[in-house]
Amino acid sequence: MHFPALPHHHSRNPNALFDEGMTFGERLADRVAAVGGSWGFIIAFGLFLAAWAVVNTVILVTHAFDPFPYIFLNLMLSMLAALQAPIIMMSQNRQAAKDRLQSRLDYEVNVRAEIEIAGLHQKIDRLLARFDCGVDERPA
Repeated sequence: MHFPALPHHHSRNPNALFDEGMTFGERLADRVAAVGGSWGFIIAFGLFLAAWAVVNTVILVTHAFDPFPYIFLNLMLSMLAALQAPIIMMSQNRQAAKDRLQSRLDYEVNVRAEIEIAGLHQKIDRLLARFDCGVDERPA
């Protein structure tokens, strides 16, 4: 069995390959998803909600712009969730596509490595035959 010599390919970076074709909107969605999923956002948003409640129940007791039960805040949170959910899903879909690309590139590298190893095995077998090494003299 003869294996053809493989051209020397360098492995491709799937992140670079994938990021080359991203639009501005896709990059923005990834950035929004990254910020929205960070501890900084969670802490800042928690502080904002606490400040909203304090301002509307303690500081502006008689002239609160959104008195308890904070209907306007509820509306804002619902709109934020309605926008954030599809943005995060778009980012997750792109990450899944990037993972599939990485998997395909890994497979290509594995196939090339398998062919190269088989070729090296043949060369070693020919060298052993050339020097007339017996089967029991071969290393395990």
